[in-house]
Amino acid sequence: MANNRLLVNERQADLGNFMVGRLLPFRKKRQVGPFTFIDHMGPAKMGNGSYVDVDQHPHIGLSTLTYLFEGEIEHKDSIGSVQVITPGDVGFMTSGSGVTHTERTPMHRRGNQEFNMHGYQIWVALPKDKEEIAPRFDYYPSKDIPVWETGPLTFKLVAGKAFGKSAPLQGYSPLFMVDIYAQEATTLNLRGQIKGEVAFVIVKGSITDQNDKVEAGQMLISKTNEQCEICLEEGTQLLLFGGEALPQEHYLLWNFVSHSKERLLQAKEDWIHKKFPKVAGDNTYIPIPEMKPKQ
Repeated sequence: MANNRLLVNERQADLGNFMVGRLLPFRKKRQVGPFTFIDHMGPAKMGNGSYVDVDQHPHIGLSTLTYLFEGEIEHKDSIGSVQVITPGDVGFMTSGSGVTHTERTPMHRRGNQEFNMHGYQIWVALPKDKEEIAPRFDYYPSKDIPVWETGPLTFKLVAGKAFGKSAPLQGYSPLFMVDIYAQEATTLNLRGQIKGEVAFVIVKGSITDQNDKVEAGQMLISKTNEQCEICLEEGTQLLLFGGEALPQEHYLLWNFVSHSKERLLQAKEDWIHKKFPKVAGDNTYIPIPEMKPKQ
């Protein structure tokens, strides 16, 4: 792998009865543009007592982006949002000064019928001047998200600006997230199509970068903004994401993101002492593990 690239392998993590592959952050790279955390959920068989059940937990200083290929997740939060997210939709919860939420398999999917669960949950750090905004939840159904074809490639612009197009979801700083599928082997040229740092998450299939093969379950990060051309094998699906790096360094403590370590510790104390708002009708509580702020 060329020295201006980083290759990341998924690490297993437990997400409330559900194993995920964690891609970001990792030791050598904490963020790509404003993206600070990426969990790959599945693909996995669900049903017959096996469901996604992530109990009540808090966030500050970030937005969570949920994007599914298969299955469904019901989002509930402390500002009263209730939304079932289905394949191709985008759920975007901005925590700002503080929010609590749950993520569960909807009741109508709980039964004897098995189904596949596959998708990503992504955290986007807020710029310093937006870290304490009021929490909100935005939902973008799949039908409203731009999709187009260029040769054998199909593009879906999940968020931000890329390839001369704009998504309904813009976020709070310059970013992009694109779902790309190759119907046949082809080359993707990014020159002039995106701005900022860029990473490639391989959902299925593989890509080749300067004779190095990157396969499903791996992420390739370019450490420069000049990453121009990759080769995709037939049937490859990837997520292209990144954007302009935030000017301030951001820190991560459990589910909290901030430019201030003191603010992270305050959020920790607030959660311990039950000062966060609650999801209506839900008395679950995930205790914060012992940890120190990470750069």
